[in-house]
Amino acid sequence: MKICAIDPGPTQSGWCMLDDEAIAAGVSDNAGLLAWVPHIVCDRFAIENVASYGMPVGEEVFATVRWIGRFQQASRDPESVLLIPRKRVLLHLCNTPRANDAAVRQRLIDLYGGKERAIGSKKAPGPLYSVKSHMWAALAMAITAKEDG
Repeated sequence: MKICAIDPGPTQSGWCMLDDEAIAAGVSDNAGLLAWVPHIVCDRFAIENVASYGMPVGEEVFATVRWIGRFQQASRDPESVLLIPRKRVLLHLCNTPRANDAAVRQRLIDLYGGKERAIGSKKAPGPLYSVKSHMWAALAMAITAKEDG
């Protein structure tokens, strides 16, 4: 099963393509990612959705929400896009909606066999060797969409 997931941001977004054998991930500017979205072929397409927690938000959140809609609309099948809130990802991976980014990263590393196997080294890179920054959140989205979608 091939999964595509996006961790959206106001100007850049993390993305991950996950299938049974490989991971491709990156961080791209939103305009470039938007141009790529219509060409993505996958079994499930997930985008992290913004959820209200009763607190005031700034312009960055509204910009992110606009990009979520643009990515969804640009996809091959907008109605089938999974819009998954962050708390669902945290609950799925860490069994608590209060987990932080470090806990999610550690859980992903554990899922791939621990640090030596998942990250590896420059000479012997593991499947998560090049994953960094927003790519971790996108990978977490992809795994959640695959297992809990």
